[in-house]
Amino acid sequence: MIEDIINERLKKRDNLVRAGYNVYPSHVNRQYLIGDILKHFTLWSLFKKNVSAGGRIMGMRNQGSIIFLDLKDESGNIQIVILKKQVSDFNLLKENLDIGDFIISEGTLFTTKAGEKSIKSKNILFATKSLRPLPSVWHGLKDVEERFRKRYLDLILNKEIKEKLVSRSNIISTIRQTLNCEGFLEVETPMLQPLSGGATARPFKTHHNALDMDLYLRIAPELYLKRLLVGGLEKVYEIGRSFRNEGMDRDHNPEFTTLELYWAYQDYNGLMEFVRKLLGQWIPGNWKTITFSELIKKTSDEIKKMKVEKLDALYKEERAKITEPIFVIDYPEVIMPLAKYKQNDPVLTESFQLIANGAELMKGFSEMNDPAAQREQMQRQEKEFRGGNEEASRLDEDFLEALEYGMPPAAGLGIGIDRLTAYITKSHALKEIIIFPTLKPKE
Repeated sequence: MIEDIINERLKKRDNLVRAGYNVYPSHVNRQYLIGDILKHFTLWSLFKKNVSAGGRIMGMRNQGSIIFLDLKDESGNIQIVILKKQVSDFNLLKENLDIGDFIISEGTLFTTKAGEKSIKSKNILFATKSLRPLPSVWHGLKDVEERFRKRYLDLILNKEIKEKLVSRSNIISTIRQTLNCEGFLEVETPMLQPLSGGATARPFKTHHNALDMDLYLRIAPELYLKRLLVGGLEKVYEIGRSFRNEGMDRDHNPEFTTLELYWAYQDYNGLMEFVRKLLGQWIPGNWKTITFSELIKKTSDEIKKMKVEKLDALYKEERAKITEPIFVIDYPEVIMPLAKYKQNDPVLTESFQLIANGAELMKGFSEMNDPAAQREQMQRQEKEFRGGNEEASRLDEDFLEALEYGMPPAAGLGIGIDRLTAYITKSHALKEIIIFPTLKPKE
């Protein structure tokens, strides 16, 4: 039983404390990362250099007067060899060390007869005493969601997950550097908003006590970023969290990370070319382009007569069949209520989405900057909301007032960072690359 193991480890902790060990020190002398030791191993072992390495014990083998430990830190793994004749507290360590403990090992480098690069330890110090055993067969767990509930264990035992999380960080960093070099200004806009807008989704609602007013967690930063275009900023972007009170599946999590950017004096065609440049290093190739009408095999006149629910159902059915990256362009205005109409066919909009593996990786369009047309669209959305559609956008008078001061022609783009990373890392679901995904409580 787990309680018995914990009690046994508590006894070991007490044994070490009585012997004078501080098993939870505030500072330890970890001189080198294991990766650095391995990098310089040949030279340092030749000159008998003393090194101090620290990490978690991932394996342990007791062979009489020798203890072999597998030590792991963020940079790599190395073997620790503890000889009875060289360590004064050998028996105490032999009886009280456990897999999962964090230790510091001081000693010299050598290679065993089996060819294992090792540290011959002269001294062992404790950094942290572990009280719970690590799972011995992690991937054999029947409850696969335990990996996401206890992500810390997943990171300890699953190298692939760490690599994906590092990839996610690198993708965000690279995108940010590229945008900064292209002259975009990174900004932050409110996550608590008096009206939910910028997308069609059901929001999370909260209440501010001091102001005695209801607020919503943002479903998108779009309307605030466009206010900045009105204010004279011409290239702006934000990378941050948005929240949507919707179901969870392979492609959806209630909180998620997005990049949204807005570019004055640009249109959706120029923005698509920019996307190829921005993401080409991760998604190479000449992405094809297909119109929404071609995708669902309906003409513009047919689309005009169809209800938005039917259009959406047809679109999702065809979208699910797309595997390789492809731009779908010219969506109906009932689906893209913030996009500019196509001049030669006002049923459609100057819009695009990049689709891959059946999921939308990003959405972009030429921005609607006609206040009258925008009001008409928002009034229709508000009517739907008051009719019971909780996903409909709201009529935002403050935003409409901003548009009346004049917003230059512009194009905007939203990228789902989680979906993009999942696609690039060949992950099966967003849960693989969101560090702490939202999960249904355990019974």
